[in-house]
Amino acid sequence: MYKTCLDKLCALLALEYNCNADDFLKTENVLTVSKLQSGSRNYSGKKYFFSACTLGQNTVITADEMLLPFLQKLSEETKGHWLFNIPDLVKIDGELRKYDYKLSATHHMLLPYKEAEPALVLPVKWFNDREIDVFYGDKRFSHAICEKYLPERPDRIAVCAYDGDEIMGMAACSEDAPGWLQIGIDVVEKYRSRGVGTYLVTLMKNEILKRGQIPFYGSAMSNLNSQRIALNSGFRPAWTEINAVKIGEK
Repeated sequence: MYKTCLDKLCALLALEYNCNADDFLKTENVLTVSKLQSGSRNYSGKKYFFSACTLGQNTVITADEMLLPFLQKLSEETKGHWLFNIPDLVKIDGELRKYDYKLSATHHMLLPYKEAEPALVLPVKWFNDREIDVFYGDKRFSHAICEKYLPERPDRIAVCAYDGDEIMGMAACSEDAPGWLQIGIDVVEKYRSRGVGTYLVTLMKNEILKRGQIPFYGSAMSNLNSQRIALNSGFRPAWTEINAVKIGEK
């Protein structure tokens, strides 16, 4: 399972980083000119000004041409995934700020690697596509679903666990690229630390796989609770990426 997903991941990332799929498995760093490609994940509608990715060996960077001289020198000085260490990220952020950009958060991304069955049995209800609209604006589920319906990466599936008529938590997924569904999870505060998050994420992962699509999971570097949920649900770390955002924009 994991090997198949990893092969498909490299093909997806090759679109996004304007390179070849095997570039992510090399030992030397790879640097390309950024280009907007159809069929890729894209959260801004624009080509990357800067984005870097590692699968644990080298670092692949795609960027605007004006950044290439700086990045070429840096990628020669710092080898492989070590470019993601704070000292080099500080250097990159300093260069980006010359152009009114800054680094975003570091995203730790996970892929499914094994089947996992839920340890709990809770009442649940499933929602598909526009049935999810009723939850937009509900602050309890700001991590599980988008802030509104986004046709470029629509929320596809949601599953809620219930305590009577009360929602305990929600796992949902958005289709960020064709066939690639990113899972988000929110558990209502009073129901946390009971395994509800792992239960819902496991259900969602299994449902996506059953539909012949690829589930993936992202977490901020310091969100250890979220990472534990993913690991307990049958995911494992697959890649890390970071990109630039315009200063003043989200």
